[in-house]
Amino acid sequence: MKTYTPEQVAEHNSASNCWIIIEGKVFDVTQFLNEHPGGKKVLVKVAGKDASKQFQQFHNESIMQSVGLPMQIGVIGSAQDVPAPVETVTTAPIAAQTLTGEMAHFGNDLPYSEPSWYQEWNSPYYTESHVKLRKVIREFVDKEITPFCHGWSEAKQVPREITKRCAELGLLNVVSGLAIYPTIEPHLPYPLPAGIKMGEFDIFHEAICIDEFSRCGAGGVLWAIQGGLSIGMPPIVNFGSQEMIQKVVPACLSGDKFIALAITEPSAGSDVANLKTVAKDMGDHYLVNGQKKWITQGAYADFYTVACRTGGEGMGGVSLLLVERSMPGVSTRSMDVQGMWGSGTSVIIFEDVKVPKSNLIGELNKGFKYIMHNFNHERVSLVIQASRSARVCVEEAFQYALKRETFGQRLIDHAVIRNKLGHMIRQCEATHAWLESVLYQMNTLPKEVQADRLGGPIALLKVQSTQTFEFCAREAMHIFGGLAYTRGGQGEKVERLSREVRAYAIPGGSEEIMLDLSVRQAMKLIASKESKL
Repeated sequence: MKTYTPEQVAEHNSASNCWIIIEGKVFDVTQFLNEHPGGKKVLVKVAGKDASKQFQQFHNESIMQSVGLPMQIGVIGSAQDVPAPVETVTTAPIAAQTLTGEMAHFGNDLPYSEPSWYQEWNSPYYTESHVKLRKVIREFVDKEITPFCHGWSEAKQVPREITKRCAELGLLNVVSGLAIYPTIEPHLPYPLPAGIKMGEFDIFHEAICIDEFSRCGAGGVLWAIQGGLSIGMPPIVNFGSQEMIQKVVPACLSGDKFIALAITEPSAGSDVANLKTVAKDMGDHYLVNGQKKWITQGAYADFYTVACRTGGEGMGGVSLLLVERSMPGVSTRSMDVQGMWGSGTSVIIFEDVKVPKSNLIGELNKGFKYIMHNFNHERVSLVIQASRSARVCVEEAFQYALKRETFGQRLIDHAVIRNKLGHMIRQCEATHAWLESVLYQMNTLPKEVQADRLGGPIALLKVQSTQTFEFCAREAMHIFGGLAYTRGGQGEKVERLSREVRAYAIPGGSEEIMLDLSVRQAMKLIASKESKL
């Protein structure tokens, strides 16, 4: 890209020939003057000058990515991009040694805006392949996701080509949670991202991918890509027939089709065992009647993993069926909800839907067991998202406090603001440390003991993460003031995240249910130990 001196830029200082400098980059904004939301004169006033301070005061980075960079025509002197230094990384798990290169330092330099292992802290959990994946996801999300989140959210629609792009990069394999199953490899339409092999993939790769996606500050965008996929597909992979797997998995992981998990009903949320949707045995098929509500990606899904009653009352009478949108009697209606815009939250209505017997997932009346099988994994995914969303609130609020001035000094120079940030940070760091500990257990404990040992702690961790997210969103809004009450602009992420808190606190088990579950599981462990005495 061409290099200019400040003196050369200064010659372009009129409304008919308007250049400006922002952070060492040169922009020709002549054709943009009449489109500038703040008015033409604001830009003309800084024509030919360095406008970095003014830009940082009123805009966020996503504006630079989506609006600014297309107008860039050059750079100032030494500001031209130079090749990044070659990083030094280790290929073995890191234990008691000093981290170097990109392994040690990555992302935003602002303290606490990234997980500790990004900021020169040693960690025993990560390897070179984790580092490579982190870099690939960060570059993709920063360039192709974050700058467009506000527009997609406001339109309440994420372009299908974005999901297709994620598929081509192998990201759907990861964010779906399916890459942890070695048997799925023959059905993957694209390889795993960053050159990762199935044999080296672990739960930390999945966590990094979801965490980095969540950094865009738009849960609705992430859920529009994988919200239904990550919970609707595992029952099919784990318990479905080979014919069913071959029909559904490649189509969804290629981004050509979508799947949703249809469990929640108008009268049955956390009380899954008492759902009312009925599948009546008609000999060669089931006749399905009922309603599902608050179904993520339901508005545009092609497949539905449906929990329905095939037997008596309670959990022992529930089965899972694969229902296709194309089947007569299936209809959907989009719901107008508080947050997660664009993720296709919907009501699904089944009216005399004929479902072939071959679409039964697993065994008859074993559906409740199959639903429970994936709950820990689903909740951990929600924890990862809520944890990073809370950290985004810290990052955004901290950065704003460093530049915003009130009463003659920066916000950060007010003790009350530092106090707010301190409480936000301590909760984020504690939550993430607990999350990494749980991920390590998921990586190392035998699969057959994880449900009993980790069910309670994961339930508590979900509550910890969502309450941390809620606290950080509230405090960040107070630091931003009116900007966080406005959709778009500098407070865009914080405003949007504040509307998405409940989408993490309620789905996957509400906070009240999670707290009760964790203590009941503890009581079971006590009773089990007492019986052995």
